[in-house]
Amino acid sequence: MQVRNLFSDAAAPRQGERFDTLLSQRNLQIERIVSSAVITPQQYVQAQDEWVLLVRGEAVLQVAGERVALKAGDHLFLPAGVAHTVERAAEGSLWLAVHLHPEPGAAPDASR
Repeated sequence: MQVRNLFSDAAAPRQGERFDTLLSQRNLQIERIVSSAVITPQQYVQAQDEWVLLVRGEAVLQVAGERVALKAGDHLFLPAGVAHTVERAAEGSLWLAVHLHPEPGAAPDASR
């Protein structure tokens, strides 16, 4: 068993964001995301649900047309199909993202 540390090798890239997969198991994926202050906003609309925790830093997102400001410790659930964009992030902002992909053959959730 290998112990790793979330803060090791967590320097911000020169621009954009760096995505590091920490765990990928069945339909679950956990990523560490490190943000630069130099971001070109990119809209994401994903097939999977995502829960994000801003571990360090500050950020402003656009989620389904609503501006959302986050500070360290804030977390947010992003259901599959919801458009979201990181508009701004503080240098070195550190995120933990948990993606829950649909299981093959699972019936779609009719409540969405």
